[in-house]
Amino acid sequence: MHRVEIERDSGGVAVLTAHGELDAFAAPDLQAALAEIASSTRIVVDLRAVSFLDSTALGIVVHAVRELEDRGERALVVLPRGSARRIFEITTLDRALPIAAGRAQAVATLTSPA
Repeated sequence: MHRVEIERDSGGVAVLTAHGELDAFAAPDLQAALAEIASSTRIVVDLRAVSFLDSTALGIVVHAVRELEDRGERALVVLPRGSARRIFEITTLDRALPIAAGRAQAVATLTSPA
């Protein structure tokens, strides 16, 4: 079971929050949500409530973040807790992606002057 939600912060930050298992079955929903906010200049991908993340979902997140960075936009990823975090550590994406400790920190970082 999974759920993907989009919110727009008052500071103009688009926040995608994912819940549950992000696997090949959930990938179309994740991709559609990221496409919906792709025109935003500041995005937070909050994965704290994700219990499982497979390589398909991970690839979608990485591709979206890299695409934004290539356009000169800003994105931050809030990593999952527990075992779902392990895929980021194994692939060293926890050091390669722009990471925030939590949603509030991510939004504050993106709304402060660069």
